[in-house]
Amino acid sequence: MFSLNGSSCTNNSVSGVSRCLTQSRKRMSVPMVAVASVSSNVKPGERHASVLMENTLKEMKESAPVIEKDSKSAVSGGVGDVYGEDSATEDQTITPWTHSVASGYSLLRDPNYNKGLAFSEKERDSHYLRGLLPPVVVDQELQVEKLMKNLRQYDVPLQRYIAMMDLQERNERLFYKLLMENVEELLPVVYTPTVGEACQKYGSIFRRPQGLFISLKEKGKILEVLKNWPEKKIQVIVVTDGERILGLGDLGCQGMGIPVGKLSLYTALGGVRPSACLPITIDVGTNNEKLLKDEFYIGLRQRRARGQEYAELLDEFMSAVKQNYGEKVLIQFEDFANHNAFDLLAKYGTNHLVFNDDIQGTASVVLAGLMSALNLVGGTLAENTFLFLGAGEAGSGIAELIALEMSKQTGAPPEETRKKIWMVDSKGLIVRSRMASLQHFKRPWAHDHEPVKELVNAVKSIKPTVLIGSSGAGKTFTKEVVQAMATFNEKPIIFALSNPTSQSECTAEEAYTWSNGRAIFASGSPFAPVEYKGKVFVSGQANNAYIFPGLGLGLLISGAIRVHDDILLAASEALAAEVSQENFEKGLIYPPFSNIRKISAHIAAKVAAKAYELGLATRLPQPENLVAYAESCMYSPSYRSYR
Repeated sequence: MFSLNGSSCTNNSVSGVSRCLTQSRKRMSVPMVAVASVSSNVKPGERHASVLMENTLKEMKESAPVIEKDSKSAVSGGVGDVYGEDSATEDQTITPWTHSVASGYSLLRDPNYNKGLAFSEKERDSHYLRGLLPPVVVDQELQVEKLMKNLRQYDVPLQRYIAMMDLQERNERLFYKLLMENVEELLPVVYTPTVGEACQKYGSIFRRPQGLFISLKEKGKILEVLKNWPEKKIQVIVVTDGERILGLGDLGCQGMGIPVGKLSLYTALGGVRPSACLPITIDVGTNNEKLLKDEFYIGLRQRRARGQEYAELLDEFMSAVKQNYGEKVLIQFEDFANHNAFDLLAKYGTNHLVFNDDIQGTASVVLAGLMSALNLVGGTLAENTFLFLGAGEAGSGIAELIALEMSKQTGAPPEETRKKIWMVDSKGLIVRSRMASLQHFKRPWAHDHEPVKELVNAVKSIKPTVLIGSSGAGKTFTKEVVQAMATFNEKPIIFALSNPTSQSECTAEEAYTWSNGRAIFASGSPFAPVEYKGKVFVSGQANNAYIFPGLGLGLLISGAIRVHDDILLAASEALAAEVSQENFEKGLIYPPFSNIRKISAHIAAKVAAKAYELGLATRLPQPENLVAYAESCMYSPSYRSYR
């Protein structure tokens, strides 16, 4: 086992971090691995396939696969290490059985380096692969073609999901190559809506761990658990406690499918290197009786921990993450229930780099869609009236960001712009007379109005120009509701955001048909194009995947230490700017996902620029061309040559 000693850096100020960055570049970076010696009298032809290196740095360097760098990338292997200056990453103990794969059978079983039939003749000789592969050599493009052909033969989406996860576990670069080149077709497979079904059945389809499971059993030992993860330079963590998975409710430990899926998109769409991503599930139990009785359930068989026990576990987790990975690791909270989500964001947002995708990511992508839709309906954001069905994480987050953007555009205080936004929850329209019984995050939206119980009556009374559904309840935008929107709006804007597809407030076909083809429609899950009266309508998908990969990349390349509301607004404005006139002519208010890597680079550039402007960036000096820099930092899934 090798241990590296480095100088300590305890000054977290911008200038202090900058000095430490300079110091860290002077130190030689040596891979920390545990090695086992190999008997010197073993002939090469008799070597076991899982050859390990001699325990000297020289032999480690000679034995391990050498990857020829991609000359096009300014930062080889994706986003550069931003934690060299953090003392938390120095002198860490490592798992004693970690080893570097040198050759042979082990190389074929390592998803980071395996290329399958794409290993060249020379590589097969150099790395003892002769006989372990059929004689044919194929390129990565042919592998992608074959896999897409195989995937399209599956009729059941979950079968495609399982096939994709199997590919990710055996050939990482091929997985991302396949996903990136077929993103519009495969995004619904690895993300919504299929990931919802995968979480429901996660215990049955579980094969290999794809992230860390931290349960109440690990309380007091979370730092040790984090050190069990083989990758030490983590830049992005997506964490869930599984209590509110999409619109499916409490799935407990089986919510792991969400962090795994989100981080796949961080790499495929945002270019963050896979080894820098860590999915985590916090298991405090589940209140889902069906799961507790399921023999295949993989989590704690107890009801959810609440109160102090829950808070202490989360507090230990957040402290351990910062201690182990440094100040600038991005922690994305995902699918926490309302009563925890807002509190966690408020508690840790001031002292960690944290982001809640359900509150902030959804808000940012919806705001972008609304700004884009104004090109079709005319006017300004402040000239609209908004009505929400659903006042939870998503609804409250969207509403607040809309209010902040209107405040930015008009100069009016947010207290005034919030008056343009109304909400309906399970008890009806949120009004001032209900103030005493409202949760704290609903109170800003309680305005003077008589109580209204039904959504359709609220629509007729408020007469909104924009109707947004974030309730998690399907079929709630009824024919009467949509027709009411169409009576006082020439082009009603209707966003049915709840996931998965079965929980959508209405379908694209219903929105277009009931509005006589006049609605501007977007949804959380994808819908096929709709033909109505001889015209084809292509709906937009207000998918968080437009925002969080680019947002994350921008935070990383700038070395941001906090997520400010203005950064979210910058991301929204950047996404809205990517919608072309050609897209508008087709009725689209979001750009095609086929261009998502370039879109993410532009979002990252705007996010990074805002971080520098706000004084939240630590990677100094600021690059002159942030778009080009972001693109140069993006991970490439193309195979590298080994020698």
